[in-house]
Amino acid sequence: MKCRVIAVLGTRPEAIKLALVIQELRRRSDEFEIAVIHTGQHRTMLDSALKLFKIKPDFDLDVMRPNQTLSSLTARVLDTVENACSRFQPHMVLVQGDTTTAFASALAAYYCKIAVGHIEAGLRSRDIYNPFPEEANRRLVSVMTEIHFAPTALSRDNLLAEGVPSEKIVVTGNTVVDTLRALGEVPHSWEHTALEGIPQNHGRLVLVTSHRRESWGTDQEHMCLALKDLVTKHHDIRIVYPVHMNPNVRSTVNALLQDTERIHLTEPLDYITFVSLLRHSFLVLTDSGGIQEEAPTFGKPVLVLRKVTERPEASQFGMAKIIGMSREAIVREADRLLTDTDAYQDMSEGENPYGDGHSSERIVEAVARWSQTKTPLLEADKEFKLPPRVHPRRRRSDFSQNAAKAATAGKE
Repeated sequence: MKCRVIAVLGTRPEAIKLALVIQELRRRSDEFEIAVIHTGQHRTMLDSALKLFKIKPDFDLDVMRPNQTLSSLTARVLDTVENACSRFQPHMVLVQGDTTTAFASALAAYYCKIAVGHIEAGLRSRDIYNPFPEEANRRLVSVMTEIHFAPTALSRDNLLAEGVPSEKIVVTGNTVVDTLRALGEVPHSWEHTALEGIPQNHGRLVLVTSHRRESWGTDQEHMCLALKDLVTKHHDIRIVYPVHMNPNVRSTVNALLQDTERIHLTEPLDYITFVSLLRHSFLVLTDSGGIQEEAPTFGKPVLVLRKVTERPEASQFGMAKIIGMSREAIVREADRLLTDTDAYQDMSEGENPYGDGHSSERIVEAVARWSQTKTPLLEADKEFKLPPRVHPRRRRSDFSQNAAKAATAGKE
């Protein structure tokens, strides 16, 4: 009998990180029957990602409402996913990450007594309000999960420390690296996109994204003022800032940065255009968790506009630095990378510590073995291993400081 699997996605990051898992499940059609649920948590951005990967949802739940609260969104996802599970009768529901879609879908599966597979399990900041509500979502999903697909050994260790049995954890790497490897070399023109007219080869491009709830208001204002400081100080840079659709973000950013010379505010980008922008960028400033994972694939240093991160591996490898949202810190740290060649090179060299491009294959193989009651879920030598340190030139003291900061970030 085939293993029946539902994959649930509601936001663009979920589509990006589940796309190749869905493709691998479909490739092994003699073993699996797959249904895709689209909750519609982020309608426009998600639809463009699904089109890119040629994924047609089997269930489109359309849960979004204007000015909705987290509780009302959670209730609608819970109810509609439970109904879809009743219709499809899966053996396992796959959820990804830390969204409201992931949490509510896992709860719906639990209520139906269906096994949950949690992709990107075990990330922890240890502060339930940073990021909000994602940190709590991740922890709550873990309580209901049958198979924990931890992207790295650190994520596995977090789960073990919480009492998750080792036999229920598989270290897979992060599926976003699979996607980037598939798309990263695809030629892409900026014509007829939101980036049209922005010079690619005249000066250095600084990519900025900032949209998190905990940054709204004063922090976002400080970040915008810091960006103005940077273009005033560095006449060879252009800042490209795809502005999130949330009105709390757009009102602040547009008020402070609109019509500022060499700061390009764009509409949100489709994913392949975003990947092209990332490849052409010199430096990244972001509060996004996903971009922290994506940028190392292309050797782009990341300044993390947050107080803590649940993805410390890039900081431990010296490829990212957590700097917060103060105006002074943003200007100081960006200025260092824009002026110090050695500092920039130290942060731009090395393999991506989050994955090797085979995460989707590991996940599907583990689900297949689970459905056949085979143990272990994946042989130890087939799990993802962090790449070796590949920065022989980097000063050991610098690396130690970065690692210590990342390791203690959630305890401050």
